[in-house]
Amino acid sequence: MSFDSAEYEARLARTRDRMRAQGIDTLIVTDPANMHYLTGYDGWSFYTPQGVVVPHEGEPLLFTREMDTGGARLTTWLEDRQILGFPEGYVQQRDRHPLEWLAAALAGRDLGDGVVALEMDSYFFSPRAYEALRRSLPGARLVDAEELVNWVRSVKSPAELELMSRAAGIMERVMRVAVDAVEPGVRQCDAVAEIVAAQVRGTEDQGGDYPAIVPMLPTGIGTSTPHLTWSDEPFRQGEATILELAACCRRYHCPLARTVYLGHPPRKLLDTARVVEEGLEAALGAVSPGATCEGVEAAWRQVIARHNLEKKSRIGYSVGLGYPPDWGEHTMSLRAGDRTVLEQGMTFHMILGLWMDDWGYELSETFRVTSGGAECLCAFPRELLVKR
Repeated sequence: MSFDSAEYEARLARTRDRMRAQGIDTLIVTDPANMHYLTGYDGWSFYTPQGVVVPHEGEPLLFTREMDTGGARLTTWLEDRQILGFPEGYVQQRDRHPLEWLAAALAGRDLGDGVVALEMDSYFFSPRAYEALRRSLPGARLVDAEELVNWVRSVKSPAELELMSRAAGIMERVMRVAVDAVEPGVRQCDAVAEIVAAQVRGTEDQGGDYPAIVPMLPTGIGTSTPHLTWSDEPFRQGEATILELAACCRRYHCPLARTVYLGHPPRKLLDTARVVEEGLEAALGAVSPGATCEGVEAAWRQVIARHNLEKKSRIGYSVGLGYPPDWGEHTMSLRAGDRTVLEQGMTFHMILGLWMDDWGYELSETFRVTSGGAECLCAFPRELLVKR
């Protein structure tokens, strides 16, 4: 486990406070990040149904495939009696579902009635899983948990912030390796091999984990759109490459994005890079406890509007603990209309991407909210990184 028992007890208490506020009797958590947050469970087993059951009182339960119960015993603070394994005969069958088995287990523990909240928008909770519970728990009223545990996670403890700081130390090394790897004639896949090795190798003091998202590095015309990965094509002189990467320490992430140009960059790219950096500094300067997410975004928008630029998408989101396919927490976003109030201990990935017809530019920072404002976790040059 990454944390002591007091940390997990505090997380469980905050979760139950929210359950009471929402009138929830039993919460079923299926997001792997939320499972890890509440129990410490860490295994690549989320391709089959699994989760944590939190009753409004009494012991939480973890359920997973029977063969993965050993992993639960090794990585969680739970006692054996709290770890439930569904039989192999329920795995990927058309005529039965593991959550039917879970429903019977809950009914046997008097947890099958009342208001049962489900993570309706979890990547790992399918329509079949919902139907299995609906049919098998006729005395329950199934409701949406509305990212309940995600919101509990939004304010980080000192122990969590320490892991994110360690991830930042790894990230600085990863980004240096990535920038060095982008050279004319080098295949993109070979550069990614160096990046992944750096992510896993970490530093002398801290090894790295696999990030929740693979390296993204669109190059050339690919920089005109986000979220592209790599090919086996070589980098070319006269082209830009966006590096959107992360380092991960015990499942806690520190993402970072930079843009590299091989050769002499065009004036439009240089000018855009300066505007984006100015906007980043303005947005970071608007961060403080009591400020709002939309207020931070407005500071950025005011800067780019003076230069006749526009960004329709959000400029950041809450970040921290994560499993594939996302390191975001699915709660707060730095965008117009999000009036969430910032608190000390919240952490965000502020990512400023502008994507044009055939070119683009990205710059990002991961920061924590402190009493004095935004504290960026990484120290890495922010300007357009030009390699001639």
